[in-house]
Amino acid sequence: MRVVVRTVSELCITVGTVIVLFVVYVLFWTGVKADDVMGEQIDQLQDQWSKGSVRQPTGGAPSGTPEPTAYKSGKPFAIMYIPRLGFTWNKPVLEGTAVGTLKKGLGHYARTARLGEKGNFSVAGHRRTYGDPFKDFPKLRRGDAVVLTDGTTWFTYRIDKGPYKTVPTDVEVIDPVPRKSGYTRSGRYLTLTTCDPEWGHSHRLIVWAHLDSTQPVEKGKPTALRR
Repeated sequence: MRVVVRTVSELCITVGTVIVLFVVYVLFWTGVKADDVMGEQIDQLQDQWSKGSVRQPTGGAPSGTPEPTAYKSGKPFAIMYIPRLGFTWNKPVLEGTAVGTLKKGLGHYARTARLGEKGNFSVAGHRRTYGDPFKDFPKLRRGDAVVLTDGTTWFTYRIDKGPYKTVPTDVEVIDPVPRKSGYTRSGRYLTLTTCDPEWGHSHRLIVWAHLDSTQPVEKGKPTALRR
């Protein structure tokens, strides 16, 4: 009996150790790796931009000008800033929402509008793990700024509604004119999505915003990013 008790105790200790190590991996190590990867994505973008390798500006281009370069699946094309989440918060936005892509940053829903263009530019991000990019998503409020740049232009969106809770099958939230957003006509919109609850994925949290202003990067940072 003593041998059985000792064996069971040793197994429990071993299992407990494995669980603790797994939690450390999920909470800490994936975050460290994700931060490094996201930093690399941003460095890659800024290097491209410094060399003049950026897409053509969107919206209102004169007739006969080249079409904007297509976003490449799994590749970064913009950087997002949300002052409400901290003035040091910035994340790369990549094309697509595949599992591997969302480990590197935020993901643009491929069939939604391009950044700054007419329609609904929609972006997904992890709430927890892989850098916890949208950990504080519930703090977002109406009027908050969401700023993005593609290397040529600053795009400032202003939140109109959210966080709104729904289920994963509610794909209407990224429609060109999301019915539950309160918008009734076409425009230049932004949708952000993440999982809920914090460590689960049974529901989704949604934020909707409209394009409030744009300005060329050479004119400096937009007002929303000035301290």
